[in-house]
This record gives sequence, C-alpha cells and structure tokens, in this order.
Amino acid sequence: MAWTFRCSRTTSPGQLSASPCRTTSSRSSPTMSCHASAASGPSTSTTISSLLRLSVAPQFLPRSLRVADLAANQVTEIFPLTFGEKPALRSVYLHNNQLSNAGLPPDAFHGSEAVVILSLSSNRLSYLPPSLPPSLERLHLQNNLISKVPRGALSRQTHLRELYLQHNQLTDSGLDATTFSKLRHLEYLDLSHNRLASVPAGLPRTLAVLHLGRNRIRGVEAARLRGARGLRYLLLQHNQLGATGLPAGALRPLRGLHTLHLYGNGLDRVPLALPRRLRALVLPHNHVTTLGARDLAGTPGLAELNLAYNRLVSARVHRRAFRPLRALRSLDLAGNLLTRLPGGLPGGLHTLRLQRNQLRALEPEPLAGLDQLRELSLAHNRLRVGDIGPGTWHELQALQVRRRPVSHTAPTAPPSPPTPCSV
Repeated sequence: MAWTFRCSRTTSPGQLSASPCRTTSSRSSPTMSCHASAASGPSTSTTISSLLRLSVAPQFLPRSLRVADLAANQVTEIFPLTFGEKPALRSVYLHNNQLSNAGLPPDAFHGSEAVVILSLSSNRLSYLPPSLPPSLERLHLQNNLISKVPRGALSRQTHLRELYLQHNQLTDSGLDATTFSKLRHLEYLDLSHNRLASVPAGLPRTLAVLHLGRNRIRGVEAARLRGARGLRYLLLQHNQLGATGLPAGALRPLRGLHTLHLYGNGLDRVPLALPRRLRALVLPHNHVTTLGARDLAGTPGLAELNLAYNRLVSARVHRRAFRPLRALRSLDLAGNLLTRLPGGLPGGLHTLRLQRNQLRALEPEPLAGLDQLRELSLAHNRLRVGDIGPGTWHELQALQVRRRPVSHTAPTAPPSPPTPCSV
C-alpha cells in the first residue's frame, strides 16, 4: 500500500513562482485542503480534508508514504517521524512555509533514503540544513536567508543534479573549496541574487549551467573554472566586472561553453580570448565603444551576438569587425550611437536589429549579399524617404515587411493599408 499526503493552501502564482510545483489561484481568500490517499489497488483510496492552516507538521505519517506536500502553509516545525523512516518516500514539498533551522531536526530524513526531490524554498533557513537525504537529485533552497553552507553539508549528496540557492544571502566566506566538489553529478547550479564577490571554487566537471547573475563579482579567475570543463551556460549578468574583471583568457578552460551572459557589467570592450566554440555572446547594457577588426575573430562559431545599448559609434566599428562570424544568424546593435550601417555583415544573417540608433542614411552596399535576412529593425532612427539609396532593398528577398521604417516630412498620399508582416 502506497500513501500520498497533501496539505497545501491555494496561493497565487506569484507566491510560488520559484517553486517546482504547479499551483492554482483564486480570487477568494486562500483555503487549505489536506489529502492522505492510500492505494493498494485501482479502486481503493482514502481522502482526509481540512480547512485549517498548519503551523506544525503532523508528528507521524504512514511508513509507506511516497509523496508529501505541505507547501504554502505556516509550518514552523516538523518532527523526526514526519518524514523520517519512510523508505518509499520520493518527493517532499515544504516550500512557502515559515521553517527556520530550529524547526528542522537533524534526523528529519533518517531512514528515508529514497527521497529525490526536496523543496524548502521560501522559508526562513539561515544555513543549509545538514543530514539531507543522500539520494537527492533536486534540491530547492531559493528565497531563504541562507548565508552559509556548513563544511560537509553536501558531501553525501553525490546524486544531486539540480541545486537552487538563488535569492539568499551567501557571501564568499559562506562557501569553501569543498562545498560543491563532491557533487559529481551536478548539472545545474543557481547562485544568482546573492552577495558573492568571486566565482566559487571547487565546481564539478559535470556542471552544465552556472547562474551567478546579480551578485557582486568583480573578477573571474581561470583557476576557479578549471574544474568545470563541461560548462555550457555561464550567466554573469548584473555583476561588477568593469574594465578589468574579465581578463583575456579567464574563460579559456571552458572549451565547450555555448552561451555567455554579461549583461550590465560596465565592460568597455568585448572580452578577449573567449572560448572558440562559443555560440551566443550576450553583452547588452555595457560601455563598449569600439569594435576592432580582430575583436571577434576568436569566436568564429558565434550564432548570436547581442551588443544592444552600448556606446558604439560608426567611426569605431571596423569594416571587418563582423566578417569572421560566418555562422552569425542574429545581430543586435539596438540602442547605440551608429549613424550608418556597419559593413562586412555575414551573408547568413537572419536578424539585424538597429532600432534606436542615429542612422541618417541607408545604402545598398552594406546590405548586399544578405539574401537570408528575415528581420531588419530600423525604428526610432533619423531616416527619411530621401535618405534611402536606390536598390537598397533589392537583394533582401527573404525580408518580411510589416511597417514602414521611415517617416515623411509631408505625406503626399494616404497611407497604404497595413500588411500582415514587419521590418
């Protein structure tokens, strides 16, 4: 006989946006229902309902329990046999409660060696709880008050694949070189929205996604990344790297890196010596003013380049800056200070965004050969009809036109009816 216990209040989607469970919302006041279901066959089941809000978890639950859902209550305390001694228990959902470390006994999961999903997000934990089930594969601890991961707290969780620690209060002193080193199956680590000043040490080689956005990171050291050779996505947006925080070659150990996010870091140029296989480079809202002939030559496989809302001016964008990027499909240069189209654009380009620049003229030469271009955004520039040279649109056979990119000083004819498709 297997049991499923559910006791969770209905909450709005915003309250549980970071949780791993689907919820429903109601315009009426929240209610809570508890269900304990036992099944030994397709026709046998028992359901218990309650309209109370739990502040304390049940002291005893059936030994054959498989799924426990106490999410979105006001639980401040659980007991050793609430979840302990449950050999069949697989999933425990405790997010959106009031649990502190004092309310979570060290033997809370003793004898429950099959738990693979544990959600403790949106509680009041101040450090990562010790003695978590060694069988865990997914651990949610986001939206707590965690400032420290005690030494050895994750040494037994060698099956862990996903670890969510975003929106906490972690600093460099709250982690050490062994914090993540034993997690030899870890693929996804989210440490965003913390107070880290550097990339954590001891990252495992299995890691594929590392989210460090919205910390206080001032520098990236190659030595910290050597262990994470399998990393595919590195997200460093909204940190404090500045002009010197990402020195040439700092990311060289990450040979298989696919995507690099550096949004809003105060960078004054495109980082040098990036991994050669990089496919997406996301650099909007920085201070880049110049693109030299060789600045992008080290990443010939780029398919997406986003340099929107920097400080690029046409005089400082070399005519061969984009020529090495033969695989480029999307180029975003919106929100810069460009007065003319850049030259040497790759022939395979599908999307070119140039809105909110200072373009004063369009000539056919920069667009020649772009026969695969499907989207060209030119809104909010300084173009007028007379500024567009003859033959400018001739080779753009794949372009889908939705509206006019230019304005008239004085219209001479009624506007044509809108067409279903845009530039």
